[in-house]
Amino acid sequence: MKDINWRGVDLNLLIAFSALMETRSVTKAAQKLSLGQSAMSHNLSRLRALINDPLFERQGHQMIATDKAIELAPVIEHILQLVTTEILQPGDFTPHDYRGNLRIGLTDYAELLFAPALFDAITALAPHCQLSFCNVDRNNYQSAIEEQKIDLVIGSMKNLPRELDSQYLYTEDHVCLFDRQATGLSIPVDLARYIATPQALVTPDGKLASAVDSQLQRQGFSRHVAVGSSNFLTIRHLLTGRNLLCVVSTLMAKVEIFHDDLTQCKPPVDIPDFDINMLWLRRNGSHPRIEWLKHIVSQTITERVTALRQRPDSRA
Repeated sequence: MKDINWRGVDLNLLIAFSALMETRSVTKAAQKLSLGQSAMSHNLSRLRALINDPLFERQGHQMIATDKAIELAPVIEHILQLVTTEILQPGDFTPHDYRGNLRIGLTDYAELLFAPALFDAITALAPHCQLSFCNVDRNNYQSAIEEQKIDLVIGSMKNLPRELDSQYLYTEDHVCLFDRQATGLSIPVDLARYIATPQALVTPDGKLASAVDSQLQRQGFSRHVAVGSSNFLTIRHLLTGRNLLCVVSTLMAKVEIFHDDLTQCKPPVDIPDFDINMLWLRRNGSHPRIEWLKHIVSQTITERVTALRQRPDSRA
């Protein structure tokens, strides 16, 4: 490898070789490539020096290929074909024939809401693929994308690094969720009853406080966070039969896998909405496989969000 003159390797020389093999004429090869005859002659000289073989010898009005040129011809044609189809014009992605792994990073929230719908939509079109749902959060998603080779991430991440690109999917708001009988609450829940009721908190980072507590403190109030968990499923199960209230995303409250009898209503405090985005590595964004996956994921999530929003509120 050290002895190869890589500086002398030029893709244009391979193109010139191919034209010479086809036309067996320096003049015709130059015309085919829209070059001057002197430029084609110079390319032939560089080829001879690079490969250390005459390659073509003039006999009358024709250039006769040497044995070395004949041996190289199919190899060079294969190289040019690979460059054309795999580099310059990558082939279309055919989902039905794809047998590789598709990896989607999801927060706990996004996985609970969208994993079944994504599985159905993707495997219907790419039945031979392997689909991986990778757990990510706001703290680890950047390293997870690189280390776990994740194709797309769904979540409410902000302030993205420059190597990531994103697409907006939808905006989420909040509701209070509680067991009406266990808490004694009725709707609407006013601020006094809200503060007086012990609360459960979905806390990805383990902190038992959120922006709500800062807002209440500015108003001279405080609430009692009795329990926190990073897993929404745990919090949801805790709410049934207990004097607990939790503020959750509206779509999470409406997800149909639960058969409990919880009530939801608008919170008496101002809780900012949050955007859900789809993220991917900018350098991979134009790959046909990623383009297809972005389209399917975006379409599926949009349809799923619409369907959930049309569901009636539980005991509202």
